[in-house]
Amino acid sequence: MKSILVTGGAGFIGSNFVPYFAEKYPDYFIINLDKLTYAGNLENLKECESLPNYVFVKGDICDESLVKSLFVKHDIKGVIHFAAESHVDNSINGPKAFIKTNVMGTFNLIENARQHWMTAPHQFRKGYELCRFHHISTDEVYGTLGETGLFSETTAYAPNSPYSASKAGSDFIVRAYHHTYGMDITTSNCSNNYGPKQHSEKLIPTIIRKCLGEEPIPVYGNGKNVRDWLYVLDHCKAIDLIFHQGKSGETYNVGGHNERNNLQIVNTVCRILDQKKPRKKGFYTDLINFVPDRPGHDLRYAIDAKKLERELGWKAKERFETGIVKTIMWYLAGN
Repeated sequence: MKSILVTGGAGFIGSNFVPYFAEKYPDYFIINLDKLTYAGNLENLKECESLPNYVFVKGDICDESLVKSLFVKHDIKGVIHFAAESHVDNSINGPKAFIKTNVMGTFNLIENARQHWMTAPHQFRKGYELCRFHHISTDEVYGTLGETGLFSETTAYAPNSPYSASKAGSDFIVRAYHHTYGMDITTSNCSNNYGPKQHSEKLIPTIIRKCLGEEPIPVYGNGKNVRDWLYVLDHCKAIDLIFHQGKSGETYNVGGHNERNNLQIVNTVCRILDQKKPRKKGFYTDLINFVPDRPGHDLRYAIDAKKLERELGWKAKERFETGIVKTIMWYLAGN
């Protein structure tokens, strides 16, 4: 049984990925390493508790001795690295944690992988030739777009927040380990994810929570900031595909082809809630409240996923119109 280390598997994307991955690959033993910060929730992994090919380990990716012990104990032969501090507002208020986790944590993981898998640059231990390190990143490393154009894998990096700067740093570390040591790495940069199990601080869960609580719905600036929205299970399937079939050393952008500005997202969620759980009086859009814009707020992100679609055959299955209904119904079910 091949052991795969998944970091941050109790977070939003990770807790959607781990059950999918563990069920699809019963011959893999999944070690889920998560620090369980405020953003991690083991309740989102209930379906994994009885699986014979899964174990949870509470711990910090920055803990060198812990990470090393996991590689030795489980003879880990693959890493899928989700763990990160990821909320932009939090990175503005407290950037140090982002540099530590996203930069130093990624370094600690890939350095331990290198030591376990390799004897020297470009020389793998026997039986470790196919070990791969997959790094999950974000489209925010590319900075901001104007009204037209898309981020591609060759777009120059121009991070504008402490969060995106820390993720850019982690991307470069992973890239360097491929070029310097010959490690088998892949990286994916994704657009905004949405779906079940997302933390309440993020945009769509915040809108839903504020609506159901009859509270003002905060909208930054004029609400015209545009994001490309990707349903989380489509992202999980893309990661699976890249981990198994992606070309070593390559980056793949993952996007949903669902560009919406923030005000459109708010209005869409409000309209669906008006149908599914109407207010006693008025409409949910009455709760919209424009607030001062976030410092350094990028205007627009949009991903060109053609490379992933062309080379690996991936395609987003969920349209935003269907995915957002599934998401809202998950929250209305009391999750």
